[in-house]
Amino acid sequence: MAAIAELEAVLSKVAPDAFNRDQPWFKTWSQAGKQPDPIYLAPAERIIKQWEGCKLIAYPDPGSGGDPWTIGWGTTNINGAPVRQGDKISQDLADELLRNEIHHVASQLHKLIPITQQYGANQQAALISWAYNVGLGAVEDSTLRKRLLACESGQVVIPQELPRWNKAGNREMQGLTNRRAAEVALFTGTTKQQSAPRFAPSSPFTTLVTPHITYGELCLGEDRRRFVNQAQCDIATELCTFLEKARAQFGDKPLIITSGHRPQAVNQSVGGASNSEHLYKPGCGAIDWYISGVPVQTVQNWCVKNWPYSTGLGAPKGFIHTGIRTGRPRVVWDY
Repeated sequence: MAAIAELEAVLSKVAPDAFNRDQPWFKTWSQAGKQPDPIYLAPAERIIKQWEGCKLIAYPDPGSGGDPWTIGWGTTNINGAPVRQGDKISQDLADELLRNEIHHVASQLHKLIPITQQYGANQQAALISWAYNVGLGAVEDSTLRKRLLACESGQVVIPQELPRWNKAGNREMQGLTNRRAAEVALFTGTTKQQSAPRFAPSSPFTTLVTPHITYGELCLGEDRRRFVNQAQCDIATELCTFLEKARAQFGDKPLIITSGHRPQAVNQSVGGASNSEHLYKPGCGAIDWYISGVPVQTVQNWCVKNWPYSTGLGAPKGFIHTGIRTGRPRVVWDY
């Protein structure tokens, strides 16, 4: 009894609202041990909410005027049961159902296209939004999936393939066109959809691969260094897209390419490694470069933080090696 009395005496000195859920300690306690959200969740939730809209009372499919009935942010099932006419939910439940569906779609997308697990938050979110909209069955049968599984560059494939998914009942829908443009912009990091023309091995050397880099620069102006297939051109486009980001990061100063494509004979003549990424074998490619007027070490440090694949630390020799190798591992090495 004495112990109870002592406890009551202590509690009597505690403020009445000390144990309310809105106190700072409760948030800290309730979050303890909780796993952090996947990187894709927040941007995926934002873009899906932008295009789906939310209704807390079930509504029929706009295309059929009936099944499947939908509720919340495009949800058609609640706890495994189909949504029915007359169903109502709260906003909190609608948001929870959306997050659960995003996790499900992301999990299946990663299985269907494993390379997407290596993408950044916004890139994953863009594809999750697309898959959420068109359905996982459509994703599985898509040319987009086939091209990514064939190791084509996402920076090339996504701007070319996503805009094609803008039809309902064989009719182009402006809303879907706008949504695809937003997804492309999120994936590529641009403020608006940009066209992605594919330069080809036979293109003139004056052809722009990206806004400031020509095909000729990748070949050092030598015909013997031309690419021999489209996959090589697409890998080069992905590399150049990153180089453009570096150029913008450092004040849009001139970017100088010192080595690009090196066919076998050229690679041997310059003493290149037998497995050099500059050979542009399937799934591989590389560019050596620097930015005029910017310390190479400074640019190199930025690249190590921002390029997810191969980086050769060539700063002591006056260049940075930016590359991609089969399987797209992250590799950083000294020359």
